[in-house]
Amino acid sequence: MKYTEIIKWLLQGDVSIQYQVKRDLLDEDDTQLQKSIALEGWGKHFLSQRKNDGHWGDRFYQPKWTSTHYTLLDLRNLCLSPNNLLVKDSIDKVLKHNIADDGGIRLGPSTRERSDVCVNAMFLNYASYFEAPEERLQSIVESILNEIMPDGGFNCRTSRSGARHSSLHTTISVLEGLSCYLRAGHTYKKTSIQKAITSSIEFILMHRLYLSDRTGTIIHKDFLNLHYPCRWKYDILRAMDYFQQYEVTWDDRMRPAIDQIKIKKNKDGLWNLNASYPGQVHLKMETAGNPSRWNTLRILRIKRKYDLDL
Repeated sequence: MKYTEIIKWLLQGDVSIQYQVKRDLLDEDDTQLQKSIALEGWGKHFLSQRKNDGHWGDRFYQPKWTSTHYTLLDLRNLCLSPNNLLVKDSIDKVLKHNIADDGGIRLGPSTRERSDVCVNAMFLNYASYFEAPEERLQSIVESILNEIMPDGGFNCRTSRSGARHSSLHTTISVLEGLSCYLRAGHTYKKTSIQKAITSSIEFILMHRLYLSDRTGTIIHKDFLNLHYPCRWKYDILRAMDYFQQYEVTWDDRMRPAIDQIKIKKNKDGLWNLNASYPGQVHLKMETAGNPSRWNTLRILRIKRKYDLDL
């Protein structure tokens, strides 16, 4: 397909896709279109699953993908309007009832003392996006910063079985959370956050996004698959989309990942959904093995940001 035909195909997708295509590829930030995300398509369906108590699923973190936590993350990634009152109310309830002793977000009744840095980071991401007050996020910021590792990244296993090396899964979630927090205009711990962002970006680049820094071999083959939604898991497209979103300067260590993304383009000039993560979901946005508007959109905005031949 020609580029104009690909844009036309993307604009035939869900209203959340339409909004991001116009904003990121056509320089049209259509606020009225963004408001309609809550009124039709995927956004309306997610919101319709909200219970009277303000939660989704059984509780904050269960069942996994239909829980309050992951539904709020989905809604943030759809770019639902940040001033949505239903979402704001749900986030307020989490902040009132789910703070652990270490200042982070507890997953359930049995996890009162310790929180999980991955969940804290994802929560910070959507809570910042949906304009939660800065003062109510300060303890979460502190709990995340307390988990930084000597190699500059993060690993959620530090609070469980222990870890000596950072995790790409955890580090990308932390980057998204801390960066969204700063983009919201918050200043608490700003200098420490900026340092953590810099060291975490370097941790990912040191691995050329998917390669062992010691042996040069692929860390995990799943890192090369293009998933959506990403949930808590890392892949090279998620990393590159973060880099373009937060205007990280091009680094030649990104090139191996870009080469991997390029060879995945299908004959129509689109990118497929390589895989989806198993588990109960509110709805299936796309089917693995078929052309993916999410992946094609994300890759085109990376291409545009870095002026790449993709």
